[in-house]
Amino acid sequence: MDPFVYYSRSEAETAILGAALAEVLPDGSVVALSGTLGSGKTRLVQAVAEAAGIDRRSVVSPTFVLAQEYRGRRTIYHLDAYRLRDEDEFLQLGPEEYFEASGVTLVEWADRVARCLPPEFLNVDIEVTGAQSRRFEISAHGESYAGVVGRLESRFPPGGSNPFPTSGVR
Repeated sequence: MDPFVYYSRSEAETAILGAALAEVLPDGSVVALSGTLGSGKTRLVQAVAEAAGIDRRSVVSPTFVLAQEYRGRRTIYHLDAYRLRDEDEFLQLGPEEYFEASGVTLVEWADRVARCLPPEFLNVDIEVTGAQSRRFEISAHGESYAGVVGRLESRFPPGGSNPFPTSGVR
């Protein structure tokens, strides 16, 4: 399945994507977030958490604590691999417990620990395209996430009711 590409022109549009993600992700989902420093990984996690009934102001990058747990209508596990020396250090966090939990696990800087991720996950690559604009490429790793990408894409039909079309916006 081809990846779904979403162009955001603002934090508000990123929040719309995060809310849509929260709706289509089943319990037990793992989301791998990759992008440069300041690309919007934490902002996307905040939007997913907010849609799950969690005050977004309480969601901060777990760079120093490495893992945060937020409880709302569903549990959000927020991991950050930025400061880790290697994959062994990530494995010491016990990520498989998060990956097997019933909430949604989001991993920032997932590209640094790619070999530690479960066999199936949703991948979100974020590219900075301007001061406030971002390009999100969302792809499935494994059959169980193909449906997630399809459901997400159906919420933003090209030329349809999407207030933020994904084509032609740079």
